[in-house]
Amino acid sequence: MAAELQGQVAAVTGGASGIGLASVEAMLAAGARVVVVDRDAAALAALQAKHGDALVPLAIDLLDPAACAAMVPRILERTGRLDILHANAGLYLGGDLVDAESSAIDRMLNLNVNVVIKNVHDVLPHMIARGCGDIVVTSSLAAHYPTPWEPVYASSKWAIDCFVQTTRRQVFKHGIRVGAISPGPVVTALLADWPARKLEEARASGSLIEPAEVANVVMFMLTRPRGMTIRDVVMLPTNFDL
Repeated sequence: MAAELQGQVAAVTGGASGIGLASVEAMLAAGARVVVVDRDAAALAALQAKHGDALVPLAIDLLDPAACAAMVPRILERTGRLDILHANAGLYLGGDLVDAESSAIDRMLNLNVNVVIKNVHDVLPHMIARGCGDIVVTSSLAAHYPTPWEPVYASSKWAIDCFVQTTRRQVFKHGIRVGAISPGPVVTALLADWPARKLEEARASGSLIEPAEVANVVMFMLTRPRGMTIRDVVMLPTNFDL
C-alpha cells in the first residue's frame, strides 16, 4: 500500500478517533496529505505532533451549521485541492425508541444524515470542476439489517445508504466515485452506548471488528483503477451471525 495515495489530499471527518483515525493513519501511510476534521482540538494537536505537516488539523463542530458550511472552504484554503472525502463523523443511539430523548434523536440524525449530505454537497463543485474525486461514507451493517435494538441509528444509516447510492448515480459522469463502508460492530467509543447485554454477547462470541480492519477496506476502495467503483462493502465478523 506504500505511496498509493502519493500526492493526493484527503479529508476525514470524525478523524481523531475510531474508524476515522484508522482511516487517517492508513491514508498517511499511503502517502496522502490528510485533513483531520474533529471537534476534539486536543486530540488534533496530539495527532499533528505525531505526524507532522502531512496531517492538517481542523477543529470543527459539524453540528454548528455555520462551522459545517465553512468546512470545505477552510480545507481548500489550507490545501488548495481535495481528492478524497471520507465522511465518517457520526453518533450512536441505541435502545428502545420509547426511552430515547427527542434532543438525542435530533442530534444523531443531524450528524449521521444532514451533515453527511451537506459535506458531500459542498465538496461536489470542487470535484466536478476537477473531473475527479473519491467520496467514502461510513455507513453500517444496520443500513442493511433491521436491527431491533437501535431503530433510530439504523434508520439514519438506511437513509444515508440511499443517499450514497443515488448520489453515486448522479456524479459518476464527472469522474467521481461514491461508495459506502458498512461494518458490523467496531471496537470504538460508540459501543459505550450499546445495551450491556448485547455488548457482552458480542465480546464473548468474537463478533467485533477492529477499526484498522475497516480502514483496510476503505483503502481497497480508494485504490481501485479509476474505471472501477466499489459502491458498498458490507463487512462483519464471521461469528456475528451466531
